Amino acid sequence: QVELVESGGGLVQTGGSLRLSCQASGLAFSSYGMGWFRQALGKEREFVGRISWSAGSTYYANSVKGRFTISRDNAKNTVYLQMNSLKPEDTAVYYCAAGRVNSRHSNEYTYWGQGTQVTVSS
Repeated sequence: QVELVESGGGLVQTGGSLRLSCQASGLAFSSYGMGWFRQALGKEREFVGRISWSAGSTYYANSVKGRFTISRDNAKNTVYLQMNSLKPEDTAVYYCAAGRVNSRHSNEYTYWGQGTQVTVSS
């Protein structure tokens, strides 16, 4: 059974930082591209960034480029989202996803975590 478990969310002030983790189990993690998505209250889920299976390439949404960094440790079956210079508009539930893709499209990912709340206060 495949499971993705996010952690590291919480409440932070504007300008602060958080690091989210996504621990995967039940799949050949190093064979999967990993994506991060977020969904704010009342809005559609949006792409944040993704990393290739080998960590050889990353791609970010314009809204987070230069502030967020995705990395992965295939030995630990874990992908990370380092978020710096956080803004109130970054407030959302953040989800990690796994798929045999390098994509910014949520429907191309096969497995999803349950999400972790990030709240940025002004």
